[in-house]
Amino acid sequence: MKISNVSKKKEIFSWAMYDFANSAFATTILAVIFNVYFATVIVGTEGVRILGFNLPGDVLWGYVVSFSMILVCLSSPILGVIADFSRTRKKFLFFYCCLGAIFTGLLFFTQEGDYLSAIIFFVIANLGFSGGNVFYNAFLPEISNEKNVGRISGLGWALGYLGGGLCLLLNLAMIQSPQLFGIPDKNFLPVRISLLSVGFWWILFALPIFFWTKEESKKQTSKCLLSYVSIGFNRLKSTFGKIKNYKHLTRFLISYLIYNDGIQTVIVMAAVFAGKELGMSHGEIIKCFLLIQGVAFLGALLFGYLADKINIKTSLVITLFIWCAVVVWAFFIRSKMEFWILGCIVGLILGGSQSASRSLFSLFVPPENSAEFFSFFAISGKFSSILGPFVYALLGHIFNSSRISILALVVFFIIGLIGLYFVDEEKGFLESKNPLF
Repeated sequence: MKISNVSKKKEIFSWAMYDFANSAFATTILAVIFNVYFATVIVGTEGVRILGFNLPGDVLWGYVVSFSMILVCLSSPILGVIADFSRTRKKFLFFYCCLGAIFTGLLFFTQEGDYLSAIIFFVIANLGFSGGNVFYNAFLPEISNEKNVGRISGLGWALGYLGGGLCLLLNLAMIQSPQLFGIPDKNFLPVRISLLSVGFWWILFALPIFFWTKEESKKQTSKCLLSYVSIGFNRLKSTFGKIKNYKHLTRFLISYLIYNDGIQTVIVMAAVFAGKELGMSHGEIIKCFLLIQGVAFLGALLFGYLADKINIKTSLVITLFIWCAVVVWAFFIRSKMEFWILGCIVGLILGGSQSASRSLFSLFVPPENSAEFFSFFAISGKFSSILGPFVYALLGHIFNSSRISILALVVFFIIGLIGLYFVDEEKGFLESKNPLF
């Protein structure tokens, strides 16, 4: 990364460290430990009866994730507009960071049968996690340019996988050898303390971004909250009217919404799939995800380098073709060893596809409107987290088979690839030279 200014390097690294911090939530809460704990212990093998339907743990989990994403989609756009206008992205990021970390810690108190409180705590924590990423990603256009955006975005994802993996490794040690930490092995205390540790990890390693990543200042007239909200709604209305001028950004957002359905669903449902279809133990699943995190660290750096050297869109297309093969293979998978091999492939393309997506979008975004546009990016991503898990849960409910659910994801990747065909990287970059206001 050819950046001569030492303070700039420090700023970029501190920005990337937020990925290191909050990725503990993605691994321990969303992907590996809490989702399994929720489905098998809090809800239990008999499921729970809601609105006249008996919902198994994995099905209820899918619905809960979808509901939490609806809240993000409703709040992010207006908050992004306000953050851009008032130049308070860092303050919004701090609020969401604290919100997510605190309610993640509260998951410690959830035990068998406490599904209602577990749902409430998780939904608010996930709101903090997903909402915070809107403002975190909005810094990317300010700290990068078209020549290094792939590597900088890749660095963030790479540190994210490293941080998520290290926290998950710590949690695995707590769960498998609680005596080493002086934790009584009863009432699922090792698992519950691992949930609590995520909140502390998140707050601790998020500190650098609040101290060393700068936000471009622009003097604004001091206004009350209601005035900001009014301005936010007016600008949002205007944005919807003008966004047609950013044709390739819009095309990419639609494509991203579709193919990210598949990616997000694999992330949040893979552990449940491995336990239900392959009979993998909790410890085996955690070890496999640790491997995935390590490979994803390398994959994010590799595809970040390729994106700058060849073409961001091309590197993204390569990962999506591999995603198609992955979900088809998952339908036929029969052994635990196959799942481990598949996990290595997923790790390689997981970091690459997510890093390339963020890099490509940042090229299409006017820096003056970064939080506003990244709120739309978040909406596309989070609609994926609504629709994908919902489709997975619905098909699993209808056919009583996770294999049918996982195979259906190939449709999302294929449609996403078709959409990317109509996205022109150079034209999208030229469109970004014209800010909205």
